[in-house]
Amino acid sequence: MTRALPLLLLVLTACGSQGIEGVKTFTYPAGDHRSGSLIYAETPPAGGPHNATWQNCGVYDRPLYNEYAVHSLEHGAVWITYRPNLDAAQVATLRKLVEGRPYTLLSPYEGLDTPVAASAWGAQLKVDQADDSRLKAFLDKYEQGATAPERGASCSGAYGETR
Repeated sequence: MTRALPLLLLVLTACGSQGIEGVKTFTYPAGDHRSGSLIYAETPPAGGPHNATWQNCGVYDRPLYNEYAVHSLEHGAVWITYRPNLDAAQVATLRKLVEGRPYTLLSPYEGLDTPVAASAWGAQLKVDQADDSRLKAFLDKYEQGATAPERGASCSGAYGETR
């Protein structure tokens, strides 16, 4: 009996390490291309209908259209958004976080209920600080992650404009 307890704790610890505290998950069908302005259940969106053209991955100083960014999520991108009034040091921290990651979007976003949000297809994490370690964990798990219906599809060569 004393041997089973350490093994049980090891198994439970290993299972628990896969989750990221605070991540909410959603289920959306892929490939639902629509035109025009769309309404989403989450702010910012974490999946759903989207424009047939994807947003080019990269760092933006202006807000993006949801409809293009969601298509990038379908391709395996992670979209990190922040309140437009977030202080420059925190924005710099976010820029450094996404630096060198080809399947990320970074942009300001009006109306966030927290200072920073990270969204992937079917998953979202909202945090109060740009240096929250869960953001990197979210990127590591969801950038080109298993939840992306079209992971590996291009994240460049399409729409590069902002609002």
